[in-house]
Amino acid sequence: MQTLAPEWELEVQRGPDWLFIRIRNPDPDASEVPDLADHIWSLMLQHFTNRVMLELDGIGPLRSELIGELLRLQRRISQQGGLLRLCGLSAENRRILETCGLTDRLPIYDCRRDALLGRPSKPR
Repeated sequence: MQTLAPEWELEVQRGPDWLFIRIRNPDPDASEVPDLADHIWSLMLQHFTNRVMLELDGIGPLRSELIGELLRLQRRISQQGGLLRLCGLSAENRRILETCGLTDRLPIYDCRRDALLGRPSKPR
């Protein structure tokens, strides 16, 4: 477990061709959102991979700052020919991304297995 900032932790696992990162934010009211995109990009370089799956079942409601970090990361990964996939989103967070029209840029999967197989989640 890596502590990224107060109230932000990352659980990192390496798999074949993928880096799996579970983001935990036990306090959804934490005022500071860390430089998540830069930190995850650094982890990807350390692990020599251009594919990352973010498991977001450990976070509260998505706020604009965190969405901005996810979009920065996605853009950077895409420019290098890599893949970013999200899974474990709560129904509320899924609706937030859908409402913002971001599901094309931030692909959502129900679980790690579906994300690995490239089976997009069905809208609820």
